Amino acid sequence: MSEHRFDLKAEWTGGLDGTGSIRAGNLDAPISVPSQLDGPGIGTNPEELLLGAAATCYLITLGMLVKRQGITSLELKSEIYVENTPAMKVNRIIHRPYISVPAHTLPDQLDKISRAAYRAEQACMISKALKGNVEVTVEPEIRSELD
Repeated sequence: MSEHRFDLKAEWTGGLDGTGSIRAGNLDAPISVPSQLDGPGIGTNPEELLLGAAATCYLITLGMLVKRQGITSLELKSEIYVENTPAMKVNRIIHRPYISVPAHTLPDQLDKISRAAYRAEQACMISKALKGNVEVTVEPEIRSELD
């Protein structure tokens, strides 16, 4: 088994109303506390970054699983819910994948695709890292395309 290392450099000035930046690989972004949590809302923030990590990991994992069923394009909407009182806490993340399948898709293939939507959450390394701390749920929508 090999271990891979990823680096991030961050800078910050100020307190709750401060701003900063992060750089890691292809990521180069300003950061601050989101306006919903009384910050300046400049750039991205930890909540969006956590949601982005969870969503991209889930989507990539799902893509690998459904490719076997001939699905090569997916859409995803994800939400993160953060509690601000009395202490900050991420309560849950919901992934809503939209999977478009050919009209001629057989019922057993549809079943496999549906199971893959749930299995992807269990297999994703970010979901595994959050397990026991953040509830991550999946609400897939599978629709047939017109031939």
